Amino acid sequence: MEKYNSQLRDKETWSGIVLYIPAAGNAFVRLEWNKPRHEILTTENGNYMLYQPSKAIVYVGRTNSIGKGNDSGVLALMNMSATQLRTRFGEFQDVREETLWGGVATTHFKVFPKVAASYKYIEAWVDNEGMPVQTKMVEKNDDATTVRLTNLAKNQTIPLDQFKQNLDSSVKRVKG
Repeated sequence: MEKYNSQLRDKETWSGIVLYIPAAGNAFVRLEWNKPRHEILTTENGNYMLYQPSKAIVYVGRTNSIGKGNDSGVLALMNMSATQLRTRFGEFQDVREETLWGGVATTHFKVFPKVAASYKYIEAWVDNEGMPVQTKMVEKNDDATTVRLTNLAKNQTIPLDQFKQNLDSSVKRVKG
């Protein structure tokens, strides 16, 4: 993931792993950042935990409390069909075939929210199997967050315990 700050003309690059199991209503997700700092976000059964080991803090809450309304941005794209995307954002713009580095063939498009949102637009790069392999959200102040999935291992068996965080009692819990 790359976070670009337009005012400072600076970027910060994060790297880690993502585990994902689609599920009706509540997908199972594990996002573990390794650089520049270690953080683990997991979701399961409608709950999330964001653990920051360096601070010994875990933020916990319900996934339905994140991104309420029409401003959930890139997260909202993950489980939408093309029809749902068009209903929410209108027709795709700037549609073109594009090859990402590493030789990944994609269809690139840009969408603009139909209602007021904290961002200007979202770009997506979707591979030939229909999977979004890169997204970019540009905020109103021109800051941008780009997420790129690489080294994909699709349709693997992932044990459900990967989405549980059994943390020591010394970790401070904060409700989100």
